[in-house]
Amino acid sequence: MLNRLQESDIKLLRVFYAVASCNGFTAAEPVLRMQRPNISAAIKKLEERLDLVLCHRGRGGFQMTKEGEVVFQETKRIFNAFDNFVFNLKSLHDDYSGHVTLVIMAGMPLSVHLAVSKAVKSTMKKFDDIHVNIQTRLYNEVEHVALSGECHLVVSTYDMVKPESVTFHPIDVKVQGRLYCAPTHPLAKYREGLPDGVKLEEYPAIGISGLSSSNYIQGDNRLAIQTFSDSYDGCLSAIMTGEYVGLLPDYMTKETAAGLGLVPVGGGDQFEFSHELFVMNGKNTRLNPVLRHCIKELGFFIKESQK
Repeated sequence: MLNRLQESDIKLLRVFYAVASCNGFTAAEPVLRMQRPNISAAIKKLEERLDLVLCHRGRGGFQMTKEGEVVFQETKRIFNAFDNFVFNLKSLHDDYSGHVTLVIMAGMPLSVHLAVSKAVKSTMKKFDDIHVNIQTRLYNEVEHVALSGECHLVVSTYDMVKPESVTFHPIDVKVQGRLYCAPTHPLAKYREGLPDGVKLEEYPAIGISGLSSSNYIQGDNRLAIQTFSDSYDGCLSAIMTGEYVGLLPDYMTKETAAGLGLVPVGGGDQFEFSHELFVMNGKNTRLNPVLRHCIKELGFFIKESQK
């Protein structure tokens, strides 16, 4: 069992990380510039060091074990943090090269993803030795990744009390939404407004992990949250069962859920919300010229995409 990380272990972890990222030994060969027997030997040695089976390989193809999934996620965090350390160290010498890690909140609309692509392209054009690693995280993870050093910048909404350890760069764009139900839900027939006597707290609702509880309160009304999802996508799936009502951003009904017949409860004025979009970074992140330019371009292109 591994008690202390050695330099040789880092090399073995990089082999495993490439194999897991490529979902197979053969696909990882050109990435690692290693032949399959050498890759297999490295994985076997790592498994012996960790005293864990990380993956199965054979006629059924490559498949990671549950333990392998955990090691992969932890390895990703280590290498992201290491790349960020190297990038920040270089910037102290006015060397603006290396990898920038940018996280986008899962479930953002296509327009935001396209705007992020334009901002990244602009940044890479201005600083020609920069490579940008774009990842997604769930809503309840964005604060952690901003603080942990796993990434440099995060594009996300945030409606909780803002911690002093995170810097928020407003984009002047709001994500608006409201309470929705499936066309098969009993409330779907009230498209023009809820009649007197209909109480929303009598209908099971699904919540979003990490979302402020104030979103589930409107005046004297309170949603009856029976279960939670970790994303708007998961919330959408639960709503479409016809068993739950839930909050969704309006862009989902126009993009992801277009054609599903989602109904705004009570004509669309129930539990309306408006969450501001931010570029975020932990205050321990050094905002060198590369990151400052990227923040500026993200704000510009995302705001332009909403016109």
